[in-house]
Amino acid sequence: MKLKRMASLLLSAAMVAGLAGCGDTTSESTPTAAPTETAAAAPETVAPSVVESTEAAESIASDVTAETEPEIDYNALVKDYDVDFAGLAFDETKWVYDSDNDVYYQIGVQYCAQPAALDYETLAVVVPGAYLAGTDNGDGTYTCTVNPDGTVNGFTAETAPMMMPVNTAGYSAQAAATSYSYSSVSAYLDAGYVYVYSGCRGRSNGYNDDGTLAYAGGAPWGVTDLKAAVRYLRLNNDTIPGDPERIFAFGHSGGGAQSAVLGASGDSALYFDYLASIGAAMYDEDGNYISDAICGAMCWCPITSLDYADEAYEWNMGQYMDSGTRAEGTWTKALSQDLAASYGEYLNQLGLKDEDGNALTLEQSEAGIYASGSYYDYVLGQIELSLNNFLEDTEFPYTPCNSMMADGGFGPLPDGGAGGPPDDGGPMPWLTDDSDTESVTYETPEDYINSLNEDETWVEYDAATGKAHVTSIAAFARQQKNASKNVGAFDDLDRGRAVNYVFGDSQNDALHFDAAMAAILEENQEKYSQYSDFDPQHVTDYQEYKTSVDDWGSDSLTRQNMYNPMYFLSDYYEGCGSSHVASHWRIHTGITQGDTALTVEMNLALALQQNSSVDDVEFQTVWGQGHTMAERTGSGETNFIAWVAECLK
Repeated sequence: MKLKRMASLLLSAAMVAGLAGCGDTTSESTPTAAPTETAAAAPETVAPSVVESTEAAESIASDVTAETEPEIDYNALVKDYDVDFAGLAFDETKWVYDSDNDVYYQIGVQYCAQPAALDYETLAVVVPGAYLAGTDNGDGTYTCTVNPDGTVNGFTAETAPMMMPVNTAGYSAQAAATSYSYSSVSAYLDAGYVYVYSGCRGRSNGYNDDGTLAYAGGAPWGVTDLKAAVRYLRLNNDTIPGDPERIFAFGHSGGGAQSAVLGASGDSALYFDYLASIGAAMYDEDGNYISDAICGAMCWCPITSLDYADEAYEWNMGQYMDSGTRAEGTWTKALSQDLAASYGEYLNQLGLKDEDGNALTLEQSEAGIYASGSYYDYVLGQIELSLNNFLEDTEFPYTPCNSMMADGGFGPLPDGGAGGPPDDGGPMPWLTDDSDTESVTYETPEDYINSLNEDETWVEYDAATGKAHVTSIAAFARQQKNASKNVGAFDDLDRGRAVNYVFGDSQNDALHFDAAMAAILEENQEKYSQYSDFDPQHVTDYQEYKTSVDDWGSDSLTRQNMYNPMYFLSDYYEGCGSSHVASHWRIHTGITQGDTALTVEMNLALALQQNSSVDDVEFQTVWGQGHTMAERTGSGETNFIAWVAECLK
């Protein structure tokens, strides 16, 4: 069948509603036979309002009443898809039993009928023993049926949430699990959850020994594979314990980003061609459409919104630096400033609002940069909130711990693949390790605040109230959030960043992709040519995104949209309202990380709060922590497990 036409029809139908599901909306789509959850209450706020909106901002914040989105007949759209049900049936006779811990598990379960890479496109499922009734086959395996009466922590085989880790540092692959370890998953099983570890392809192409292409990597294959796994779980709902309407994805860094994409892009037609190519389950044996929407997403330090990630990086950090590629007298310093200005123009079109409905916009300061306005003040308020939370949580004397956890610290199944950078992945300083830094003990809060102000005064402290007031983003960046990446933080001048591989194609492992930077280079070529270190070849090179087309006919911008949660959430993008967005979100970040801009993570949280289908958003910036599974108190794993339980009450 013509799946391209099917995808086009679905997208067109979804877009009839325009802003449905985005911004100030009151209605949401309900697909035929596709699960959704209706918001029961207003979402939680991100941060207190810190400023009154300007007149210009108020005009943007005016209420928009969307037309009711028509019901989409998904069944009709996928009716001609040839599903190999025999190949997608879960085998109930291959369970392995851990009698010491009363756990059943299967490893190497193929979740699509036509896998491109079996090293990645299988899953492992680990289940509390109470949810199954097993018969010993005599060969180390068990034949099991679902036990409807078994309970663990108040959950049953029908109600247990399903946890899906996305452990993909730098958008790398998550290799399929090859072994089982109870200790790695015990906390989830004790809580009554089902643990599903799904392998997925990463940012890099795969090659045969003779150098020929074995399988395509990069966007959108990682998320496509995860969507196929979600569909497989729904197809086999009767034989695999757990509720597939309660799937929660969770990850850190690149894994946090792909968890966010998975949560924002449910049932997006953009993925249909790709899902079809690997034989994903599109409908069940009764002809009912199978959804790939999930219930919730836990995102630690998500490296996402890559279309404007370079620009956000320079606005938040780079424009305030004066060393390395941002040293005075270099053309890249001028580029940094131009990228920062471009971000201001972009931000003002996003239509973001605070919890009170006040529009958040940027204005040019007296210095001629976008460093004032309601959005600037809101970011400043987030920094201030993070510092005050730290002061509230911290017992003095206080000794900072500078070590940061690398991607994959939540450790899923052993040998399941942490998704570390392959040899062709290019430099990836996702982690800043300051573990060897000499520790200093601060006896009082005043001592700590004084250390922050040692080079310049930017924090005011009221000892009577125990509250701090932050006065400058520039000073904060210089003192706490240094730009650890060169200009072109994600789309590197030499195509050496991990994300350059994400948007490569079958002919080129790594390509330039930042269309905004390409336009800036072209527009300002004459200005940059005045610097002796400028190479005009950069102007030509960055146009690569215009000619890159993958084997499924998608250009670079389309693939960027597929990997951008904001594409499905903000009415700045045409994809707003074309997907089913997860109901529950938890986004945590270490505020000092130089890996991505705070604004990227914050914008995602704000856009989610404005989405009518989202029930709740928990957003935290954690002071004193970097690129890690940032939590104000306690461990990421424990807090995540508790949050899931709270979401399901």
